Amino acid sequence: MEKVRSPKNIFVQGPILPEKIAQSIANHATKTDIGGHSIFLGQIRADEKPEGKVIAIEYTCYEEMALEKAFEIREEIFAKYPLTCMHIYHSLGEIKVGEICLFVFTSSKHRKAAMQACDELVERIKAELPIWGKEILDSSATQWKVNT
Repeated sequence: MEKVRSPKNIFVQGPILPEKIAQSIANHATKTDIGGHSIFLGQIRADEKPEGKVIAIEYTCYEEMALEKAFEIREEIFAKYPLTCMHIYHSLGEIKVGEICLFVFTSSKHRKAAMQACDELVERIKAELPIWGKEILDSSATQWKVNT
């Protein structure tokens, strides 16, 4: 019998804390059919811009649309790869330099599927979800971030 998945809230207010990441990893210790995990952590960089140095990014989104699209992407990735688990967390609000803003975690029986799925998920999240980041600079200026 196929498991029916429902949309999950992927958003976290503020940074994704190391304790949340560690707990997510620890929760998988009892899942003995998993042979490999792949984890991506997106961290805020202190980029140098002509207008000043980035000190934080403020993330906003159209939440209903983003959650719908995230669910669609999750379902497509589950259909494409033999995954056991998949977790996506994205920050909203102000995230300071050095803090984690994106946590993608995939698990499968074998490492290759987990790694490929994780990579594809990160690329699709950045390209397809209606999430916007406003860079906050040390000069008090702000500018919209362009995903690369």
